[in-house]
Amino acid sequence: MERKKSIQKDVLVFAGPFLLIVLILIFSIIKTNMYNAHQHSMSFLGMMLFDERNAAENIASVYAGVRDSTWSKILDLDHEGLNEPNFDAYTVDFYVNNKTKDDVRAFSFRITFHDDTFLKSAWNGSLEIHQNTGSKEIVDTIPDLREFNPSKHVLETFTADGEDLVWMKPGDYLIYKPSTSASAMEVPIEPNAATVPGIIMYISNNDYIEDVMSLDFNYAFQRRLSRDSFFWTAIVLFGIWLVSLVIHVSTSLQIRKYQDRHERDNEIINESMETFVGFIDAKDPYTNGHSVRVARYAKLLAEELGIKGEELERIYYVALLHDCGKIGVPDKILGKPDKLTTDEFEVIKSHTIRGGEIMKSFKSIQEAGEGAMYHHERYDGTGYPEGTAGEAIPLIARIICVADSFDAMNTDRVYRGKLTRERIIEELETCKGTQFDPKIADIMVSLIKTGRVNCAED
Repeated sequence: MERKKSIQKDVLVFAGPFLLIVLILIFSIIKTNMYNAHQHSMSFLGMMLFDERNAAENIASVYAGVRDSTWSKILDLDHEGLNEPNFDAYTVDFYVNNKTKDDVRAFSFRITFHDDTFLKSAWNGSLEIHQNTGSKEIVDTIPDLREFNPSKHVLETFTADGEDLVWMKPGDYLIYKPSTSASAMEVPIEPNAATVPGIIMYISNNDYIEDVMSLDFNYAFQRRLSRDSFFWTAIVLFGIWLVSLVIHVSTSLQIRKYQDRHERDNEIINESMETFVGFIDAKDPYTNGHSVRVARYAKLLAEELGIKGEELERIYYVALLHDCGKIGVPDKILGKPDKLTTDEFEVIKSHTIRGGEIMKSFKSIQEAGEGAMYHHERYDGTGYPEGTAGEAIPLIARIICVADSFDAMNTDRVYRGKLTRERIIEELETCKGTQFDPKIADIMVSLIKTGRVNCAED
């Protein structure tokens, strides 16, 4: 039962911290997933879009870079017969930078045009085109603008010099969606890396490119769970918990082995002692089992006095051996049915001194000699062998005195029969302060009245 309670206690002790660790880990997973699910956005207007400082540390951002090489084209929108180039070509690279420690798992950007712009080419990803014709919005997706075929789309286009261009009017916009192909390798963008999609477009030579368009950048991260501080808190705590568990289990097994060995040793010691006292009790058939009963009563009395643990076991063994000195008393005196002579009584009394001498060499049980030596001392100082009185009598001897006397009254003896329950209680009450320690006598009376110690007639 004690071992089962110990196991249950261990389970509770280790289950609590483990549950806390699991909760921290779950919190870390939820926190990371919520972070990854969050959509981030940034807007860039005018020169801001072309500012390389957008690629600052610890952020994900985008900026546009215009290549130096440009060319011009005549786009006669109103069929006026123009003969001078009026639109310039620009190759614009969009540097999508990830300066964080997380992967950018997905991104897109929306380019809104503020003046007529003509799209010639784009690479890597697809373009979702939104054109407003006045009556409705046209939405169409071009997987690869380099292979654009107007006949396969519903978009408004303009053809110049045999070249088909997508016509983006003020307010029209496109959404760039990165390629997921292995060759493009646009997503995910690893930490401190970048991808560079690009577009070739024609704008009026009266415009500045930074005034022609604005960009909205949308992206989401893929944070590794190992980057979250709570995850590592859970891992460290789990490591400590696991080490503690291993140490505890190892220690508990060693303690359990020790306890099992200790219990076996105690059983051997107890059986050996009971065998020894059996020899003593066997000298007088009327006192058979007397020593074991006295030991049990003494243990109960000691427990009521507040004594606990191994001290109780020690008291049990001391009480068990209290009459060991009788081994040297002749059988004819121990079993004599008549009144003892003075000399015979002196021989009987000598068993206390003899017992004290025998137990003096029993070093493993403290006070073993005191139990054997003084259990016939009386509280008023009229006992033997030394006439010690009151609190000067060792406590163990005062306990055995009450237990010994109770068993004597509760069993048949060669010189009289056992006493009734009422008579035993009366004797204990009458002899308080003379033969017995009053407090211990009261405890014995209480044990009898509550049924924890049974009288023979019960």
